[in-house]
Amino acid sequence: MSTNDYVKFVTQQLVTYMEQPKEERRKKREQRKQEKQPFLSRWFGILPFGLLLLFKRKR
Repeated sequence: MSTNDYVKFVTQQLVTYMEQPKEERRKKREQRKQEKQPFLSRWFGILPFGLLLLFKRKR
């Protein structure tokens, strides 16, 4: 990808973002936050999450 193509792509993305109403941008941001994985699985994989469930079950 040449530099000119990259600048064109970034400009298009910026223009489409700026043309959206503010409320729609806010809704998309909130939706992305809700779809995120839990902190432990995102940073350390499934193993700490499994251990957490194991220790909770033993109590």
